[in-house]
Amino acid sequence: MAEHFEITDAMRALIGKETPPWTYEVTTTSVRAFARGVGYTDPVYFDVEAARRAGYRNLPAPPTYLGTPVFIPGSSSDTFSTPTAGVPRLDHGLPGLLDGGVETEYLADICAGDALTAVTRLRDLQTRASKALGTMLIATVETTFTNAATGAVVAVQRGQAIYY
Repeated sequence: MAEHFEITDAMRALIGKETPPWTYEVTTTSVRAFARGVGYTDPVYFDVEAARRAGYRNLPAPPTYLGTPVFIPGSSSDTFSTPTAGVPRLDHGLPGLLDGGVETEYLADICAGDALTAVTRLRDLQTRASKALGTMLIATVETTFTNAATGAVVAVQRGQAIYY
């Protein structure tokens, strides 16, 4: 538990820094698997013809599913499949981590067959006192997902990681 913790100038210098772009693939198999895994039963997530009748180009990505990051051995995180090289590293020294939540803003349809390019940036750093955990560091990150074929931004995801 950190009794006293301060955001350093080196940490502040990372605000606004971006990861290298990374590809996420949306496939019919991944859409169906995700929809099934979370209990969706709407045919648009399983049947291409039902999706087209509903106005989609193909199976739509279910809410909160933005594709599967492409794993490249030696270049990807073994845990998250996202890039390891060129990623700004927030050296804070705090051992604990909590998920502070994620919100997704959808700007266009995402469908099977789409390849999305994701870039994540550190948006903000704050500290907050907690009686149970001591001083916590709250890192806010934002990931922009762009359709690789059209260049259109299709989603923006904002989340917080809480270090303690």
